[in-house]
Amino acid sequence: MVGRPKSPDFAIFFTIIALLGFGIIMVFSSSAVSAYVNYNDSFYFLKRQIIWAVLGILAMLLTMNIEYHVWQKLAKPVLFGTLILLVLVLVPGLGKVVNGARRWIGFGALYIQPSEIAKLGMALFAANSLACSQDKIGNFIKGVMPQLLVLLIVFGLILKEPDLGTALVIGGTVFVLLFAAGAKISHLASLGAVGIAGVVAAIIVEPYRLKRLLAFSDPWADPLNSGYHIIQSLYAIGSGGLFGVGLGRSREKFLYLPEPHTDFIFAILGEELGFIGTAAVVILFFLFAWRGYRVAISAPDIYGSMLAAGITSMIILQALMNIAVVTASMPVTGIPLPFISFGGSALIFTLAGVGILLNISRYVSLK
Repeated sequence: MVGRPKSPDFAIFFTIIALLGFGIIMVFSSSAVSAYVNYNDSFYFLKRQIIWAVLGILAMLLTMNIEYHVWQKLAKPVLFGTLILLVLVLVPGLGKVVNGARRWIGFGALYIQPSEIAKLGMALFAANSLACSQDKIGNFIKGVMPQLLVLLIVFGLILKEPDLGTALVIGGTVFVLLFAAGAKISHLASLGAVGIAGVVAAIIVEPYRLKRLLAFSDPWADPLNSGYHIIQSLYAIGSGGLFGVGLGRSREKFLYLPEPHTDFIFAILGEELGFIGTAAVVILFFLFAWRGYRVAISAPDIYGSMLAAGITSMIILQALMNIAVVTASMPVTGIPLPFISFGGSALIFTLAGVGILLNISRYVSLK
């Protein structure tokens, strides 16, 4: 029993609303030029982002009012359905190919990314599995291996799309949950070493990933090809200074910086709003992490604790990776900034996850 539900954590709720507000403003500002050039409509991406944001908020309000133990029963069916979608997206004719990646599945104007469902689905599964095997977590074979086997399947399917960034977010989320569940440090250290070796191998076997790694180490060695994204991103952030050049006045968005409204939107934010604007976004993510992990620590049961930690980690790890890429702190991976970047299924399923976190917060006492 978890008691009667109270009001949700409004700090989390209003933090997410603030991030969404930043996102809608920056999607319009960063995409207006490319939208006009490609679609003859400067509001093309803005109108879609508003629709996705409204649907996402509705999904968040729905899951916020569903008692979180319902997801414990649905964890395996959701994961199974996710695996089916991850397989189908790789089938020629079913999966939509964009920029060489097969990550979308759907019909007409409606497409979703199964990997976005996989992030939430894996968090649901790992939280349930670890909550049910607390007495076995010290045993590598019985407590840790079941999570790894499922993770390897999901990781491998997403890597085939290819989408290394999302695969790393899922892997990192499971690693955090294993730590939170009490797995032995020696087991985690071994897994970390094997994981790093696996990522290095995945980079080496794919020429484009190796080029990105080399560009990360010295982007100026190939400034018009592999180093182009990093250099233009740094130009944008560097141009912003303390207060930015002004909202809507970015120069990099004039078709210099690729993907200015998705993967590199943080660079445009830095250019237009400066250090003050980027610091505000980072502080909002820090606030979300603080409240999210407090919910996890104060949850009334192990499952609630694992689920809150998983959802919080999933979002924070993705934000850290995106900001690290944009600031040239890690090699380029195609991963959006949660709540800020343009996106449909990503925004809806991330907000649905926040709704689950808010529901858990209704059963804890936070100050």
